[in-house]
Amino acid sequence: MIRFISLLCFFTCAIQVSIAQTDTTKGTVLSPEATKQLLSQLKFDTTKMLAETAERSCNCIDSFLRVRKAGDNNSEILKNITACIDAEVVSYQLALKMYRALTSSDKNIMLSTEKNSSEYGRYYKDIETWLADSCVALRSAMSSNDEKETELSFSKDPEAIRQYNAGIKYLNIEEYGVALTYFDKAVSIDPKFVFAIDNLAICYRRTGEFDKALATYDKSLALSPKGKTALQNIPVVYELKKDYPKALQAYKTFLKYYPGDAEVYYGMGRISIIYTGDLEGGVDYMCKAYNIYVKDKSPYSADAEKNLSYAYQKMKEQGKEETFFKILKDNNISTK
Repeated sequence: MIRFISLLCFFTCAIQVSIAQTDTTKGTVLSPEATKQLLSQLKFDTTKMLAETAERSCNCIDSFLRVRKAGDNNSEILKNITACIDAEVVSYQLALKMYRALTSSDKNIMLSTEKNSSEYGRYYKDIETWLADSCVALRSAMSSNDEKETELSFSKDPEAIRQYNAGIKYLNIEEYGVALTYFDKAVSIDPKFVFAIDNLAICYRRTGEFDKALATYDKSLALSPKGKTALQNIPVVYELKKDYPKALQAYKTFLKYYPGDAEVYYGMGRISIIYTGDLEGGVDYMCKAYNIYVKDKSPYSADAEKNLSYAYQKMKEQGKEETFFKILKDNNISTK
């Protein structure tokens, strides 16, 4: 609340100074020239407003990530991410609306605080899209272990746990080479420590050792056949190896265990659209991913939109614009 009050006082004082310079005897409405001069002096940049607001949300997500427990489920992660975005929506909305009040004849400022309203959703979406593009903490949170804990998820060995926790600290700051050594030690101490095995594989993938990553994910699945981290990341590794048929097949294996998972449809859609040229199939997959992301209020809906936009341009060039919109309609997506 302190931030809101400070911003309001800043704008009010700025207007009062300008008015005093134009008329010292009574209040007045700023002339277009005076308004232009004021805005020039204040140097407003709406893009910067968004970036500064979204960075606060990103810092909030990062703080959550540093204290979260391994094994937190995906819904709990999304709940915290949503809270971090919600915390900044009203201040971002206030800043933009006060700026617009200075550039128009309408000086009334009405803030939308109803989270289910379309107006609130637009401001929320602005922040969400920026985060999906630029917030490392968001990517890290969404790619962490998110399957339910099993008997083998954690270790009962204190030293294995100590090594694992040390690895997590370096994984969170993207020091994958260092994190790898700690996860490797944890697995050496407890070869059935599934979360440590999964994170070891993630580090191999991040450091470009793709074959080691695949072999490590296979060890994880041998212990936990429904392990979501392994199933979800194997197709990613194949994509990095540019083996797109195996990537698609791995996604289909993932789909058997987790039907209706957005990441499956998103991955298959992106590969089909960008790499295999199956635009129709790719758009259908991407629509399914988009609908699930929207339902779950996931920030990844912004990524799905970008892929659909890319596919639209390609299909338009090929004279398949009607086909594109038909696929969207079949998936209950409106372009209005």
